[in-house]
Amino acid sequence: MKKILNLVYWGILIIILLIAGVLVLSTFDTPLNIRVFSVQSGSMEPAIRLGSLVVVRGSETYGIGDIVTVVGERTVKETVTHRIAERVVDPDNGRISYRLKGDANEEADRELVPSGRVIGKVIFSMPYVGYLVSFVQSQVGFMALIIIPATILIYSELMVIKKEIRKMFFKKRKKADEDMEEEEEDE
Repeated sequence: MKKILNLVYWGILIIILLIAGVLVLSTFDTPLNIRVFSVQSGSMEPAIRLGSLVVVRGSETYGIGDIVTVVGERTVKETVTHRIAERVVDPDNGRISYRLKGDANEEADRELVPSGRVIGKVIFSMPYVGYLVSFVQSQVGFMALIIIPATILIYSELMVIKKEIRKMFFKKRKKADEDMEEEEEDE
């Protein structure tokens, strides 16, 4: 029974660490220049399905046909993952912009995306995992999958520490009692 509980404990701990790692990669820039995003629409199907998790890595250059994730036009929190359909260089200042198109869309996006808004190129995607990431990023999901299991693990570790402290205390007490008995016998 103890082995099963130990296995469950380590399984939960590994899942929490994986989820926390995905959350960090979906929220912050890392030295590896890798980010993850959930796909919220079916505009890239069948190449990337709705609810997929895309792993994105920044690059110096992007070419036609690359699937990229860009910061949305309206807000920094919004991202769009589409394929580059056209590369446009401004003749006046040499700045590069891209016209994107979702594989499932009839036409390319109207807006040109400046290269500065490109987060990176999609390295690979994992179907359905994006649903889990979106859930974890919600308040309910964060509580259910991070806070509650972490609290349970911390509580169980505190109970182990308490047990060890009691053992130590009773060992010292028992030793002290034995020493006193020996002294009384010596007298």
